[in-house]
Amino acid sequence: MLRITELLCGPVQDPQTPPKQTERSFVSPLAERPVVIWNLTRRCNLHCLHCYSQSQDRAYADELTTDEGKRLIADLADYKIPMLILSGGDPLFREDLYTLAEHANDLGLRCALSTNGTLIDAAAAKRLRHTGITYVGVSLDGIGPVHDHFRGVDGSFALALQGLRYCRDEGMKVGVRTALCRRILPDLPAICDMAEQENVDRLYFAHLVYAGRGAGLVHDDLSPEEKRGALDYLIQRGVDFYRRGLKIEVTTGNNDADGVYLYLKMRDSAPAQAQSVFRVLQRRGGNSSGISLGCIDSLGHVYADPFWRHYAFGNVRERSFAAIWEDTTDPIMRVLKDRNHALKGRCARCPYLELCGGNSRVRAEATTGDLWTSDPACYLSDEELGISSNGKEDSRASTLSPVG
Repeated sequence: MLRITELLCGPVQDPQTPPKQTERSFVSPLAERPVVIWNLTRRCNLHCLHCYSQSQDRAYADELTTDEGKRLIADLADYKIPMLILSGGDPLFREDLYTLAEHANDLGLRCALSTNGTLIDAAAAKRLRHTGITYVGVSLDGIGPVHDHFRGVDGSFALALQGLRYCRDEGMKVGVRTALCRRILPDLPAICDMAEQENVDRLYFAHLVYAGRGAGLVHDDLSPEEKRGALDYLIQRGVDFYRRGLKIEVTTGNNDADGVYLYLKMRDSAPAQAQSVFRVLQRRGGNSSGISLGCIDSLGHVYADPFWRHYAFGNVRERSFAAIWEDTTDPIMRVLKDRNHALKGRCARCPYLELCGGNSRVRAEATTGDLWTSDPACYLSDEELGISSNGKEDSRASTLSPVG
């Protein structure tokens, strides 16, 4: 996740508090503990066009039991992961959701919830707060009928928005999660306006990844020009929120070219701040799949991120998550932990590879069949990256990184 507001303005905070630019201390990939997304169940009452798990509204066999879930949570707490995100399908289909979240809280494990919001009523929101859930992200892909069409169920927007309000009114931090694609693009201003009206804490705009049902949405992905326009608009809104003292964090995800684009925009207009942004992005390292982000599905399979359903590293029923995550005898895990030498095409020649990390491997494989070639969703041109047409890095590229 790229924290646009924080990179441009400092952490979102009270206007009276002086802004401070933060930089994450560098740690080696093997030492860094991942944020883990656990898809508690595959079941969902919606039929979203971009669903990576291709969920349906039916029971799925052999999902982790309550006892297995508790053991998994204890394993993750012992491994000292920074956060567990409970997701789905929709996690509220699990009757033991509250038991599992409370168990995580008892073990000191920070827990967030990712949901479509439609199953959250006032009682559910109250129960979630009592379990220690710190953040609830609700998926809203457009306003009203746009969302309903994208999610495949009439009336789902109204239910999701009401679910978000119940959580907000219980005092939990809430965020809106939106798929950044062509059919959503006209609603960007209205989504940002809604965030202000509803006192939302975070806006998260996720670029499309061509996995699951999302594999059929390649045509709906934004063009390079549309991606630039969307980023420019989100940058403008994030700065405006901050200057007016609104604590709404604007973020993007699933496309690490966004960070490079942001740096390049700032390099000429605000060179000192651009250097600070460069260092933050450098420490962040770009794409975190298999490094600081991992996923466990409802059957216990471990993946590099939620979109990697075609390749599992192991199952938590057979080995601990820690043992699976640090096992670099797996050839894919080994390369993900140190991928730069394996990348091909533009990625291999890009002087900003250390900021981007090669972007999404799933998108690269989905469109070319090659896991390590360039991600086609990178919207930056060879010229602005300093890559010459003869396949060698342009000599100007060395001047693009900050000095000192």
